[in-house]
Amino acid sequence: MASSRLDAMKAMVEADPTNPLARFGLANELMKGEDYEGAITAFNEYLSMHDDEGAAYRLLAQANEKLKRFENAREAYRKGAEAATRHHHPGMAAEFEERLEDLEGL
Repeated sequence: MASSRLDAMKAMVEADPTNPLARFGLANELMKGEDYEGAITAFNEYLSMHDDEGAAYRLLAQANEKLKRFENAREAYRKGAEAATRHHHPGMAAEFEERLEDLEGL
């Protein structure tokens, strides 16, 4: 089942590469399938075309953490906190700030 969702997301992106929701869906499916490299690429493509409210930054940071790319994870959390604040999601911004503290020194 997961493979069919991944294939569907890939087909949606192929059909319309400018569709940010398809890009987010693809990135999310890659993340679920533990293809962290692919997920990072897909999240970055999504974020280059859409003003995300914070959720994509969380997943981007988590993918980087899985690959032990802690500086990249911190950058994603920083940008996510900015986006969450900009979109009036103070709880999400606080969550990202807390993760930044947890990652200090890594």
